[in-house]
Amino acid sequence: REERLTVLERILEEYNKRIDDLGAAITEEMGAPASLAGGFHIQLGLGHLTTAIEVLKTFEFEELRGGSLIVKEPIGVCGMITPWNWPINQVTVKVFPALASGCTIVLKPSQESHYSANILTEIFDAAGVPAGVFNLVQGRGSVVGEAIASHPGVDMVSITGSESAGVQVAINAATSVKRVCQELGGKSAHIILDDDQLAANVAGGVSGVMMNSGQTCSASTRMLVPASRMDDAIAAASEAANQVSVGDPADAAIAMGPVVSAKQFDSVQGYIETGIDEGATLVAGGPGRPEGLEQGFYVKPTVFANVTNDMVIAREEIFGPVLCILGYEDLDHAVDIANDSDFGLAGNVSGADLEQARQVARRIRAGAIYVNNGFDFHAPFGGYKRSGNGREWGEFGFHEYLEIKSIVGYEPQE
Repeated sequence: REERLTVLERILEEYNKRIDDLGAAITEEMGAPASLAGGFHIQLGLGHLTTAIEVLKTFEFEELRGGSLIVKEPIGVCGMITPWNWPINQVTVKVFPALASGCTIVLKPSQESHYSANILTEIFDAAGVPAGVFNLVQGRGSVVGEAIASHPGVDMVSITGSESAGVQVAINAATSVKRVCQELGGKSAHIILDDDQLAANVAGGVSGVMMNSGQTCSASTRMLVPASRMDDAIAAASEAANQVSVGDPADAAIAMGPVVSAKQFDSVQGYIETGIDEGATLVAGGPGRPEGLEQGFYVKPTVFANVTNDMVIAREEIFGPVLCILGYEDLDHAVDIANDSDFGLAGNVSGADLEQARQVARRIRAGAIYVNNGFDFHAPFGGYKRSGNGREWGEFGFHEYLEIKSIVGYEPQE
């Protein structure tokens, strides 16, 4: 434990030295505005590191229960496959608990966001992480990811990515019966309660979806509002979306940069066209680039209203700055809509009545529900249904990298 703590604390020192480099790399590789890349992106990685240090100090690797000693041992070699959308967050939420648990790591970051992973590797080297404990392999998922998932020398594999990528990893891992932890897609619901804070909560929900150009797996892209107040919600959402500044991510005044690639741009544009064809009410944004941006993968902050839950735009993960607003008749109806999804990664409930919001949150079938935008590095994060299995963040992230052994034959404690 003490050796691991020493290494993690040295990593913390080196991480703080490279914050500017990491932020610049994230802007360069996936287009996050400088204020976001050098802010929340970097702070998430820092939070996972300090949380791992905090948890490790008191984590019980051995526990006597009755006549048995329960021992938690490192699982071994951990393969990690991470995406491009929150590159530092998605790497550090896996790597730091694994290191703290005593495992070794083979990381394959996304080929779209490899700069920040290289810098993180330099940080580990400067911090004195022993040779062979952390290993970086660049390449495509179809090649390197498949090799990691199927290799008999890898004891577990953790992937964050699309549903299809998670399924393929599980198939490749099955031949060696290794553990698989999957954090996959989402189509999260945001239930707005009927009170005088509705307009503010709608505006906040719009901002949350547009952050990172909508490229967030847990983004609550289905906003559920009282049907009787759809017009109020439309007005608030339209105003909020139209205030989102889009442009060169190097500009400090810009709130939203481009999406990551031409492929992603074309995909998002296709969903926007689908929403129009399905008859949803376009209240902000729409097809094409924002005015004044003739090139680049820039997408208009887009809001559809009067969406029904059977529409493609309400059922499939768009992974772009596109919000769908659906109406509900009462809270039972809202919960039914929220749970009518193949996914179950996250969700939000916003309202002035805190106890009512908490009760609604209990009824949503998803792994992480945020009441009035709560946030906690110690809260477990992971999905129900097709959003995956396993949990990350805080103490719960440690368990993914540990085997549990029972040594039966100990005398009960007096």
